[in-house]
Amino acid sequence: MPTAPDITHPTPGATPPVPPTALSLDERLAFVSAAMTVRLDEAAVAYEVNTAHIPIEPVHLGDVVTVPLTSTLQPPPAPYPTPVAALLERAHHRLLTGGWCAGAMADAEGARCLYGAIHIEARGDQSLAFRGLDVLMDAIRREFGDGVDSVPGFNHAWGDGRIPLRMLDQAAGLADARGL
Repeated sequence: MPTAPDITHPTPGATPPVPPTALSLDERLAFVSAAMTVRLDEAAVAYEVNTAHIPIEPVHLGDVVTVPLTSTLQPPPAPYPTPVAALLERAHHRLLTGGWCAGAMADAEGARCLYGAIHIEARGDQSLAFRGLDVLMDAIRREFGDGVDSVPGFNHAWGDGRIPLRMLDQAAGLADARGL
């Protein structure tokens, strides 16, 4: 019966195994970084899967961060150079300083709705007022869809002026971007 070779002694011609060397700090950090990246990617996928069924609505910073509305607010230093954008900016400033209302073009204290502010700031130029209202409707429909029928209807649907004022500000930027 053959005997098993002695494994404690190296066989002739074979090289002895090289003992493992310690990794440098940079090598260890690279391995840990790669492992953490894999774990974070797995966690991100798990989060997306676990929260995919939850409906969300985007939050606008203007709805969260507010400043007190006082009559001491000054007009912006550089108005928009285009007439429709400047009109919408003036209407926005009028609502900031004079107040916003719903249910009427103007109330007893002088507060105005979106429609009333645009018409008063158009200073008799009905063509300018209608172009401003068209751009405002475009901005509203971009945000809220085609279910909005009119600027007064949109204005009167709100209990406070935060959203209507934000939409008026966005419309001014949209008019400026279009060169109106």
